[in-house]
Amino acid sequence: MRSFASNFRGAHLRLNRMITQQVRRAFVSSHRDRGRQKRDFRRLWITRINAATRVYNVFDSYSKLIHNLYKKELILNRKMLAQVAVSNPNNLYTIANKIKTIN
Repeated sequence: MRSFASNFRGAHLRLNRMITQQVRRAFVSSHRDRGRQKRDFRRLWITRINAATRVYNVFDSYSKLIHNLYKKELILNRKMLAQVAVSNPNNLYTIANKIKTIN
């Protein structure tokens, strides 16, 4: 337990009961925040894609873009779409045109 508490300060580093409580709390927080981090990044990617689709008139909204991607069986995850939307919006426009032209 003490090795996990090496970066703590004060009583959290010196007293055994405090060490166990703080290490347990740190583990609970890290476990909780791993799921929260995934949720936050997904929300960020969706926001970026939605903003790009509206600004560049690719589709009316994010949901229509994603719906058409699935309908045309184009496999692009939200992380990659967000990266394309931020770095090069022309490619997002090209992807949207491919979706519209595929039958």
